[in-house]
Amino acid sequence: MAENMRLLIFACAICVLCWAHWCSICVIAILDPVDFLALQSIRKSLSDLPGSNFFASWDFTSDPCNFAGVYCEANRVIALNLGDPRAGSPGLTGRISPAIGRMSLLAELTVVPGRIFGFLPQTLYLLKRLRFLAISRNYISGGIPSNLGLIRGLRTLDLSYNQLTGPIPRSVGTLPELSNLILCHNKLSGPVPPFVSPSLTRLDLKHNGLTGSLGPTTLPHSLQFLSLSWNRLGGPVGWLLIRLDRLNYLDLSLNQFTGPIPSRVFTFPITNLQLQRNQFFGLVQPARHVVIPSVDLSYNRLSGQISPMLSTVENLYLNNNRFAGVVPGSFVEGLLAERIRTLYLQHNFLTGIQINPAGNIPLGSSLCLQYNCMVPPVQAPCPLKAGEQKTRPVSQCTVWKG
Repeated sequence: MAENMRLLIFACAICVLCWAHWCSICVIAILDPVDFLALQSIRKSLSDLPGSNFFASWDFTSDPCNFAGVYCEANRVIALNLGDPRAGSPGLTGRISPAIGRMSLLAELTVVPGRIFGFLPQTLYLLKRLRFLAISRNYISGGIPSNLGLIRGLRTLDLSYNQLTGPIPRSVGTLPELSNLILCHNKLSGPVPPFVSPSLTRLDLKHNGLTGSLGPTTLPHSLQFLSLSWNRLGGPVGWLLIRLDRLNYLDLSLNQFTGPIPSRVFTFPITNLQLQRNQFFGLVQPARHVVIPSVDLSYNRLSGQISPMLSTVENLYLNNNRFAGVVPGSFVEGLLAERIRTLYLQHNFLTGIQINPAGNIPLGSSLCLQYNCMVPPVQAPCPLKAGEQKTRPVSQCTVWKG
């Protein structure tokens, strides 16, 4: 390396004297030689997919700080955005070179969607100043390196839409400044580790194979976005949810969560409450009228009477539970006034609804009462998956106590 530096200095001296064909070498000397060689290795390991020309500007006889996606400060690379960020760009293919770890002042690394495969370089932990790491919508496989937990200043980690396997390293949960963790649409397994960062606001782990339960302090109070859907997580989450009162997005659907749903959840400032397809049980008793526009509690084991506090929900899905009794009249009023757009109550043990059989449900509203302990008083279209049976067998209604 020292010999290379002497040659570059000598070449630049010639440039000053003769200002001839050597001048391009002088431009190269502007960039730190370690970063320069790392960029060369990165270029050799990646290529443009057909239709992409991202690397067209990567001419190493010119200043690398003028390359597409390369951002410098003084003579060092501080940000590297690999691939054309425009929507619909074909992207890059190949592997991410381990040489990336030599760019010690790198604060931002992004790789746009493409067909990059192979493992994440183990050398990423050497990027001690890294704040933003996003390598999404590619074909990265293998596990998440546990030494990523050594990048103590990391704030955003986005490895979504890849083919990553194995557990989420516990070391990632110890990152003190982490604010966004997006690992959705992979093949990750094992438990959700505890997170200690007081600034974590977004956690997206949906569409994986995560298992285990969540302790009451697994997630920090700072969370605003939480998506854990399409996993195999279980156990009660009541105490955890009570703490997360800053949430503006919550999706726990398609898991195996159990226990009652705490009434405080219905006061969260969210637009869509998604708790469907779990094993929640017990009564649903909001303390006051619910103003969340869409609430989906379907396919659980919820029981008791339907609370009139839910009649202010625009789209309400309570189907495939164990609700019993008469549907409160406030729901009928909401349907006829078109304040309620969707009311799915099929596959429960309901015994009646206060509605005029001759009344017409507005075209803008949907009501399904199929397969309950009553003959539906009105003919309203139901989704095909509700089945063809209009009424639940009498034997089931006699045994079921609600």
